[in-house]
Amino acid sequence: MTTMTNTHSPTQHGQPRRRLSLLGMMAVARQRRALARLNASQLSDIGLSRPQAEAEARRPIWDAPSVWICKP
Repeated sequence: MTTMTNTHSPTQHGQPRRRLSLLGMMAVARQRRALARLNASQLSDIGLSRPQAEAEARRPIWDAPSVWICKP
């Protein structure tokens, strides 16, 4: 199991910004590669279209949705 850290650095709006550890970024990259390999039926099962899956797969590894980042 991969552990993601939750270090905080302030943003311009005063909200804490969560960051992924190197292992977390590697996990995100692995998940995005797996997402890119799903067929149309599998994508339909998870409610994504091919363009949505491809857009997610192209995102940089440090750009993970906040729901993927562990919170304290």
